[in-house]
Amino acid sequence: MAGVKTQSVTLKVADGTTMKTFMAEPEDAGKLPGILVFQEAFGVNGHIRDVTQRFAKQGYAAIAPELFHRTAPPGFEGDYADFKSVMPHVGALMDEGLEADIRAAHDALLLSSAVDPQRIACVGFCMGGRVSFLADLILPVRAAISFYGGGIAPSGRGAGLLGRAKDLHAPILMFWGGLDKHIGPEQRQAVADALREARKTFASMEFADADHAFFCDARPSYNQKAAEQAWALSVAFLKSNLQ
Repeated sequence: MAGVKTQSVTLKVADGTTMKTFMAEPEDAGKLPGILVFQEAFGVNGHIRDVTQRFAKQGYAAIAPELFHRTAPPGFEGDYADFKSVMPHVGALMDEGLEADIRAAHDALLLSSAVDPQRIACVGFCMGGRVSFLADLILPVRAAISFYGGGIAPSGRGAGLLGRAKDLHAPILMFWGGLDKHIGPEQRQAVADALREARKTFASMEFADADHAFFCDARPSYNQKAAEQAWALSVAFLKSNLQ
């Protein structure tokens, strides 16, 4: 496969703000499927940029928007060892703003001459796993993937998104860590029950011996075997739904 080209692009969002994004796509390619890549709570950091490029190597035009752009400077990267430092940015996120950000990033893909507008998907990690679910609610995507998306089910931190499950556009693949203390079995079950009741197509995969953030090779919770299997499943899921 040809190499990957990357660029940083700043987008205008409907609420008047501007949002920096990281974009990656294969060099010398024809019409490509597109994918929205949604960050963890630590920003569009080296890990998220690497994942975005991994999708480009698979033949996708990928875009990772900086979702903290209203409260953090462009290029913000949090410290994995200091979660408290990113909490103000996470806490300031509102679904209205996130939906505007999602649409702005989606529009950027639609405006690219390299992207097939009928073949766009989304994926997100941790906080971004919830954002990927949200994107599936508001965009005509063809597939969505959520890695350990906290806040999809109701919890002490909010009502979640399950009340809107009937609005999901595309099949969704969800990954969970069985050792994840942030998203317990009752929340995972609530998500599955709601999607089943709404008659939506979904797959829910729990890795029993994996913890939260098991996909991130820059964190102590990284589980190589689970990450490799989740990646293979993700690639196959996207290919099946976007071909």
